[in-house]
Amino acid sequence: MEASDNHLHIISFNVPWPADYGGVIDVFYKIKALAEAGVKVHLHCYQYGRSVAKELDKYCHKVYYYKRRIFRDPIFSKLPYIVGSRNTSALLENLLQDNYPILFEGMHCCYYLAHPALAERYKVVRMHNIEHTYYRSLAKVEKNPFKKYFFEKEAARLKKFESVLNHANAIAAISPADTELLASKYKNVFYLPVFHAHDEVKAIPGKGKFALYHGNLGVGENNEAALFLVKEVFSKSEYPLVIAGNNPSPELVKAAEENKNIEIRTKITTEEIDELIRKAHVNVLPTFQSTGMKLKLINVLFQGRHILANSKMVHNTGVEELCAVVNTPEQFRQAIKDLDKINFTEKMAWNRQLLLQDYFINYRNIQLLTQKIFSPVR
Repeated sequence: MEASDNHLHIISFNVPWPADYGGVIDVFYKIKALAEAGVKVHLHCYQYGRSVAKELDKYCHKVYYYKRRIFRDPIFSKLPYIVGSRNTSALLENLLQDNYPILFEGMHCCYYLAHPALAERYKVVRMHNIEHTYYRSLAKVEKNPFKKYFFEKEAARLKKFESVLNHANAIAAISPADTELLASKYKNVFYLPVFHAHDEVKAIPGKGKFALYHGNLGVGENNEAALFLVKEVFSKSEYPLVIAGNNPSPELVKAAEENKNIEIRTKITTEEIDELIRKAHVNVLPTFQSTGMKLKLINVLFQGRHILANSKMVHNTGVEELCAVVNTPEQFRQAIKDLDKINFTEKMAWNRQLLLQDYFINYRNIQLLTQKIFSPVR
């Protein structure tokens, strides 16, 4: 079959434009790569805090929008809230208008994965995380008692619901570690690296004057990482740290204000964060939960100078050798001192490009996906 004859339904958990946070970045640039490969994408979006996006019309054969159902009481449902709130009969009706294969973006979108009407369809699930592990990690760092209970409840529901993946013909995991874990339980699991905005490494040779941590600071795990850097690392160092991201917690703001070398930049755009990534001498990336693939890591690999991360950020990602990997506060401080003495060079950028092009080039990875969908070994 010619590529131009290939049609694919994609069910997205949110409107994937603007492509300005982890999950939607993967969705949007996957759609873009599919369109460039000649695939006619029928995109189905659940709307949640986002408007109709004309940008998607450039890459999609057709775009459908559905309102996400927001429950007043998210606790007592038997289904995971992220699944049950993405449930509309209009989606099923639209999927049944033809016999094209279907790509489900995340567990969020799998409400109809096991539906008898779709039993004969070729179905692929893109796993953005091991969701029950991710939600359990959110519960661990959440301070609000109600939210903490919700995350724990959601983790339990997601763990039970995960068996729905037995109804998928293939499962596209986002990291080698997730691939290994999912393959121990399900059939036809394959590694499909994350899709992103970059074609080549554009890190600027030379030296910056500060370290950078960036992310949505309203997310519990990012808040925890930023607090770790402030309280455990940079409060005991004179090296400048910029924390860039929106919705910082009062605790983080207060902790940063107590240190002259630490600055929080909020109400900041994606473009402004990208500029900071390029200007920083060291991009500092600790995390305390290890499932999935952090888009911020990919972003700094293509744009930033030195990268300082902990083991949970880079373990079994394939890019460990491109980062300085440390774990204790003392190791972070010493590594920053060491990296401050090293200018970033064109050779370093080239070596990074050579490794990244083996795993994280969109046009290569889309060939893998289209082969799985349109020429599967059954």
